[in-house]
Amino acid sequence: MPQVSVAGHVLEYQWIGNSGPTLVFLHEGLGSIRQWRDFPAQLAAATGCRALVYDRYGYGNSDVLQEDRVGTDFMHREALLFLPEVLLQLKIHKPILIGHSDGASIALIHAGAGHPVRGVAAMAPHVFVEEHGLKSIRSVKGEFETTYLPERMERYHQDARKTFHLWAGVWLDPAFRQWNIEAYLPRIGCPVLAIQGEDDEYGTMAQLDAIQRQAGGRCELVKLAQCGHSPHKDQPESVLNSLRKFIGSIVGTNP
Repeated sequence: MPQVSVAGHVLEYQWIGNSGPTLVFLHEGLGSIRQWRDFPAQLAAATGCRALVYDRYGYGNSDVLQEDRVGTDFMHREALLFLPEVLLQLKIHKPILIGHSDGASIALIHAGAGHPVRGVAAMAPHVFVEEHGLKSIRSVKGEFETTYLPERMERYHQDARKTFHLWAGVWLDPAFRQWNIEAYLPRIGCPVLAIQGEDDEYGTMAQLDAIQRQAGGRCELVKLAQCGHSPHKDQPESVLNSLRKFIGSIVGTNP
């Protein structure tokens, strides 16, 4: 796959499609290009858009994290340093951001900081820290240390153990409990679609309600029954349909 150098680190990326408005996919906290599976291709085909998918620094086949720890501002760095440079180097102007979990939070920060964005689709977003989510991360940390989870993750990441421990470490850092990005929400002027499963083990509907209450522009919520933290995997047809309509409304009214 092609690569781009950003802030001194080499990131791997993939283009899907050749023309149309650009969808930029931002993966979850332990995600990668391959873990999106065929979802970006399906959405690109359904909307007539092209899609960019990339591995953030420390994930997938991008450079392994050099640091011994990740700061509590890691999502801000991704949104305000890495993502703008990726878009600049790949000549992407005013994308539609499709983010999942940490990637959804990164998308919200990026848009709320005033960067040119057509729209944000936030799946299972975090805008503040909840004990509900921390409890699940503690549980996954235990699984990582006692099951075959590291071996499964090694299929997707160059250094799965480092990727996991730095991610879990920052979320479980007592200082991270104060993390909150609600101040960015009123400054998001583009349309927002927020999607979350009612059985999401990492967040409650308070996350979506906060976004709808404070977003500066048009905001739609989709709350899915029998759905966990990965709506695009648990309820793919419903999510694709919601995203197709959302993106169509943006492209149709703001070409």
